[in-house]
Amino acid sequence: MKLSGSLFFSDQFASFVKSTKKILRTRRGLKLVFVAGGGPEARRYIEAARKLGADQATQDEIGIVVSRLNAKVFSIALGEHAFPSVPTTLSEVVSAVELCDSRAVTLGGLHPGQSTNAVAALVAEKLRASHFYNLTDVDGVYTEDPRKSRDAKKLDSVSVAELSQILGEESMSAGGYDLMDPVALKLIQRSNVPTTIMKCSASLLESALIGSGARRKGALGTRIITDSVAESE
Repeated sequence: MKLSGSLFFSDQFASFVKSTKKILRTRRGLKLVFVAGGGPEARRYIEAARKLGADQATQDEIGIVVSRLNAKVFSIALGEHAFPSVPTTLSEVVSAVELCDSRAVTLGGLHPGQSTNAVAALVAEKLRASHFYNLTDVDGVYTEDPRKSRDAKKLDSVSVAELSQILGEESMSAGGYDLMDPVALKLIQRSNVPTTIMKCSASLLESALIGSGARRKGALGTRIITDSVAESE
């Protein structure tokens, strides 16, 4: 699961932690991996560094540090329900997951030039995850930006190619990643791990993982369909 950086230190943080603990108690043996985004705090630091003349790689490194701090805060909040350390490499993630039994693994960014969306997609591929949830500050993918167009319609599902078109040229600058980015989409396409983009919400998290609440079509968000899945359907 990719966690929106906007979750941290928000009014929703406590309820999200409570729901995560409930899920881990309810579904014993479930292995959850959370990749924390940097959010507004990372963007503030990155902008300050940019104004001081820092290069893009250095700005990326700053974003990674902040995302790892968010991951550590989430781990502390989960207490005994979380793996105690924050992995900083893909191999460390794999090792942590192998050691965990009904505990969540939390991490932030891994490499400069790679968004936390891409990190989450890469981890999902490496672990052969049953599902990849991208928990964002929006409730799914729309045909247009709903903040700018009244004609925007939420999609129940979208292909990788269609989503690439909708997003256009997503910024690859440090701190510029939003809903998805080209690297994350390519990883989703090649791995075929089922992927859903949905609102970063405690109630939706429970609905997705323990079936509480409404599960009508599209209720959780927007499902991303890869070419191979589309062909099989």
